[in-house]
Amino acid sequence: MERFSGRNVLITGGGSGIGRATVHRILAEGGRVVAADVDGNGLRGTLERAAADGTDGRLTTAVLDVSDEAAVRAGVAGAVASLGGLDVLVNAAGILRSAHTHETSLEFWNTVLAVNLTGTFLMTREALPALLAGGRGVVVNFSSTSAAFAHPYMAAYAATKGGIQSFTHAIAAEYARQGLRAVCVAPGSIDSGMTHDPGLPADADLSLLAKLSPAIGQGFAGPETVAGVIAMLASDDGAFVTGTELRIDGGTHM
Repeated sequence: MERFSGRNVLITGGGSGIGRATVHRILAEGGRVVAADVDGNGLRGTLERAAADGTDGRLTTAVLDVSDEAAVRAGVAGAVASLGGLDVLVNAAGILRSAHTHETSLEFWNTVLAVNLTGTFLMTREALPALLAGGRGVVVNFSSTSAAFAHPYMAAYAATKGGIQSFTHAIAAEYARQGLRAVCVAPGSIDSGMTHDPGLPADADLSLLAKLSPAIGQGFAGPETVAGVIAMLASDDGAFVTGTELRIDGGTHM
C-alpha cells in the first residue's frame, strides 16, 4: 500500500515516540519525508532505522526548535525547498511536564505553551502557503485525552492540548474552501518516551491516575498504533475528515 507515493510530508517530533513511528509509517507507504526534531541524536536514530528499512533515500532530517520563530521560518522553507512542495504537515513535537498547579511557575507554564501550542501555530503558519498551493493539503495536529478528561498535575499540558484542538477547528473552517483539511489526533495510554517519566510530584496521589488504564489490550499501546491512524487521516482515505479530533486510547476514557 503506497498511499503517499508522490506526496511530501513534514513531521515534527520525528526523533522519537509517535513522531518517529509516523515518519517510518509514511516512508513505508511511499512518501517523501522531512523529519524535524530538537534532538539531533534522536534524528540519527530515525535515519538509521530508515536505512535498515531501505527507505532512507526518501528521508531528510533537520534539527529544529519549534518554539523558535526564526528557526521555524527557516526550517519550513528549507523543508519545502528540499521536498519540492508540501502536501502534509504533522505537528507531533511536544513536551509533557507535571507539577502541582499551585506550585507551577510562570516559566514552567510558558515553556510548555511555547513548545506545544505556540510551536504548533508557528509550524502551521509557515507551512500554510505551501500546503494551500497544492489544493489538498493536510495538517495533522496533536491533542491528547488530557484536553477533555482530567489528568491531575498536568494543567499546563492539558491547556495546550485543548488550545490545539480549538486552533485545529479554526483553521479547518478558515481554509476548507481552499482544499485544506485540518484534524487532530488525541492519543492516550500510549507507550512513548513522553509517558515513561511525566515528572509527577514526589507526593502525587497515584490513585488519581488509576483511570488511565486502557479497557482493551494488555496495557499501553505502542506509538505505531497512533502512526497508523495518522497515515489514514493524512491520506486520501481521510478525505472527508476535517475539523475534528480522533481519540486513540484503547477505551481508557469510555
